Amino acid sequence: MIFESPTKGRLTFEEMFADMLQYLNQAPDDQYRIIIGTDSHTRHDTVLVTAIVVHHLGKGGRYYFHRAHRRIIKSLRQKIFYETSTSLSVASRLTETFEKSGVVDLDVQIHIDVGRQGETKDLIREIVGMVTGSGYRAAIKPESFGASTVADKYTK
Repeated sequence: MIFESPTKGRLTFEEMFADMLQYLNQAPDDQYRIIIGTDSHTRHDTVLVTAIVVHHLGKGGRYYFHRAHRRIIKSLRQKIFYETSTSLSVASRLTETFEKSGVVDLDVQIHIDVGRQGETKDLIREIVGMVTGSGYRAAIKPESFGASTVADKYTK
C-alpha cells in the first residue's frame, strides 16, 4: 500500500509509519490525534482516497493519503459502507503497528463522510455504530474533516 505526503512524496506504509513516529517523537509530551477518513468520487470508476491525519493539537499536523481505483459503486449506501470499512481496515493496521512499537495511548478517530443534512442522514446511526463497535471514536460532518476535506481533496 503506497501513501503520498505533500511534503515527503510517495511512501510505503512502513515509511509513512516511521515518519509518523518521528513526528510524534518531536514533542512527545504534547497531545496528538490520529484521524483516518475515506472519501470517494465516481466518474468512469470509483476513486477511493483514504487520508491519515496526525493532528498535533493546537499546532497543526501532517497528513498522508492512499488513492485506489475500484469498479463503479452506484449505491450511496454501499459507497458509504465501503468508505467506512476501508477507514476501519487502515485504522486497524495502524493501531496494531503502533502497539507493536509501544505506542498505545493515542486518540484514534474515524471521520465519516455523512452528516445530518442531505441523503446520508439516514445512515448515521448504522455507520457510527459500526465505527464505535470497532473500538474507535467516530466523527460526522461538519467535524469529519479527515474525510470531507482532506480525503475529498484527492478524489477528483
